[in-house]
This record gives sequence, C-alpha cells and structure tokens, in this order.
Amino acid sequence: METIQRNIYLNELISRKENGLIKVITGIRRCGKSYLLFNLFYNYLLSEGVGEENIVKITLDDDENEELRDPKKLSAYIRDKLRNNDKMHYVFIDEVQYAIRKEDLKNDKPLPLYGVLNGLLRLSNVDVYVTGSNSKLLSKDVMTEFRGRGDEVRIYPLSFKEYYDFVGGDKADVFEEYARYGGLPLILSKKTSKEKAKYLSDLFKEVYFKDIEERYNIAMPEVMQLLADDLCSSVGSLTNSSKIANTLKTVKNVDVNSQTISTYLNYLEESFLFSQARRFDVKGKKYFSFPSKYYCTDMGLRNARLNFRQQEETHIMENIIYNALIIRGYSVDVGVVEVTEKGKDGKKHQTLCEIDFVVNDGMNKYYIQSALNIDDENKEKTELRPLLATKDFFKKIIITKSRMKPWLDESGIMHIGLYDFLLDENCLK
Repeated sequence: METIQRNIYLNELISRKENGLIKVITGIRRCGKSYLLFNLFYNYLLSEGVGEENIVKITLDDDENEELRDPKKLSAYIRDKLRNNDKMHYVFIDEVQYAIRKEDLKNDKPLPLYGVLNGLLRLSNVDVYVTGSNSKLLSKDVMTEFRGRGDEVRIYPLSFKEYYDFVGGDKADVFEEYARYGGLPLILSKKTSKEKAKYLSDLFKEVYFKDIEERYNIAMPEVMQLLADDLCSSVGSLTNSSKIANTLKTVKNVDVNSQTISTYLNYLEESFLFSQARRFDVKGKKYFSFPSKYYCTDMGLRNARLNFRQQEETHIMENIIYNALIIRGYSVDVGVVEVTEKGKDGKKHQTLCEIDFVVNDGMNKYYIQSALNIDDENKEKTELRPLLATKDFFKKIIITKSRMKPWLDESGIMHIGLYDFLLDENCLK
C-alpha cells in the first residue's frame, strides 16, 4: 500500500533523535500521531541500520498490554528489553495517558510515569518517544506533565501538499475535495461523500466533544457545542468571548457569561480543534487585547459540523492558507495598520485596515493578503492599500485563487497563485 508522506514531522523527529528529552507527539485526535511514530519513524530507524530488537514498541490502548498501564510494570518491561545489548534503544509508547491516573493529576507530586521515563533518560542507551490524547488526558496535558524534560513535536492533519502528493491529479479538482473534506488521513480511505461526511460528523460528536466534556467535567455541554458551531460558522471573522456570549443570548436564547465562553474557548484550543490568531498593530508594534480570529484545524471537520451548508470560498481559502503557514512552523498574527485617506469632504481621515496575516519567521516577516481574485481596479486597490501602508521593507504578498506563476508588481508586491503557494513550502523565501 502506498505510504502517506509526513516529511515535515519525520524530519522533526530525526532532528530530535537522542537529544536527552522525551519526544512528545501532540495534535488533534486522528491526525496521524501513531502512524508517524510507529510506521514512518520506525522504518527510518530500520533504514539507518537500527535492529528491530533495539526498538521497543508499546501500545497501551491494546488490551494485551493492559498490565503495562501500571508504571512500575511498564518500567520493569522496558528495562528487561534493554538487557539485550549496550546499543541505543528507542522506546515508543503510544497512548501514554493510559499509564496516568486522574488522581495523579490532582496531586502536586510528579507523576509516577514521569519518574519511570525520567529514570530511563538517565540511561545512556535509551531514547524515549510518546504519543497520547483522549478524554483522560489531552495531548496538550501530556506535554505539560513532562515540562522540563519534554520536547514537543506538534502534528496537524494533512496539508494540501501532503494530500496532493498522495492523490495526484488536477490541482483545482483536488483542492475542491480537500477544501470540502479536509486532511484527516483516514478520509482518504472513505470511498463516497456520504462515508466521508459521516466519519467527520461522528468524530466531532462522538470523539472530540466527549473528550473535552469528560476531561474538564463540562457543566454546560450544549454551550460548548453552540460555541464550536459559532466558530465554525465565522472562521476568519473577528470575535471575542463577550460578543459570542451576546450572540448566544440574542440568537439562541442561551444565558451564558463571557467568562464561561472564554474558558470554553481555551478548551477548544487545548484540544487542537481551533487556533487563535491575535491582532497585531503593525506600526505600534503591539498586540490588541481583543478581538481575535479563530481558525479551524481541519476544514472537513468544520464543514461537517455545519452539515456542509456554508461553503464560503473566501473564508475557506483564508483558513487553509492560515493552516499551511502554521504547519510550516511560522508564527501568524492578524495585522492592523492605520491608513490615511482623503474623505468626500476633502479632509484627511485615519482608517484602520486589516492585513490578513503577519507571518513571523525569526528575524524575517511577511505580510500576506488572501483574495479569491483581484480582477477589477477597486478590488486590487483595497487589497494593496494596507500592504503599502506598512511603509517598511518586509516582503508583501497577495495570494489569489488562480494558477498564475509568481510575479512582482511595480510596487514590489509579490502575486502568487493559491496552488503554487500551497505546494511550494519555501515560496515565501
């Protein structure tokens, strides 16, 4: 069977190999954490000459390994495997949360499992990798519990490039499929639209919501679901907890305060269902406290949650571009810049204009506008105006839904077609 390539994450694991820390693979459920570790990285180690006997693989959600959920027995099992030889051993533990009790999380003491893994790290011939996420412990919690000794590798659903490299074909056709059903790897095994829609809908309802509700003992699960619906419906729109609370009160007749909404927003972020992009004042070099934008980690999940009713091309394209930037390791904000213009009264007025994305890459910065098209003069002027108003030397880019090859206009702004941007991971550089 053909293999889905996840080279970004595989290279991250390779670069962290034998660094003396616990490699913690985090990410939304069903995005391929186990596949990355137990297939791709495992095969890489074999290709580098590591013997199978030097790779200890443990899947704690398997009933056959139930007794290994006891940290002491897990430690004894692993250490017994290390007696084979003095060569480096690579320890893979999948669904590590099965070896952590909820009672342990309530104590201030270090987790028993932490002691086990920390002890292994003291050995010169052991390299440890773990994955984990479910209602007992979200993958963000796993990373938190190993603070100081954990090294996070965050994994996302398939990028458009990963998706396209696997399926091939006409770029525009593949993009429409990807924009509708998203990039969770198992979606590629579903044959019909009905199967895909049911898989995504069930995931949101039966897995993600249940995980959050059980992990945090949610008092108002119906509010959590309405909040998720609101975020899905308004991707790429500015919002905050007070605005959402007011919307739920007036539209849904649900009385909930902004603090509860803020708490639930954090839970949805911690489960990796949504990402927050904060507003950044480009000239003032500071962040606004609110409002922010929220983007869905996977468009298929977003569309399924809305029963595939809202298919606004503009917002979907913006969300996919945002996800592509995050996957490439950039830090992404929403830009705000003050523009001075003459009004109808002939006087100058200051207007705050938005730059879709301020992309930070170390000392480098990029300004990006997402536009379906700029096929008329007024539309082009609207998109260019905030980019030109920054009056700095950082690269400025407009991405349009086209097949055009990259080109520079007379103002030095780069124009890139959507497919080129998504398929060329180094196009900004």
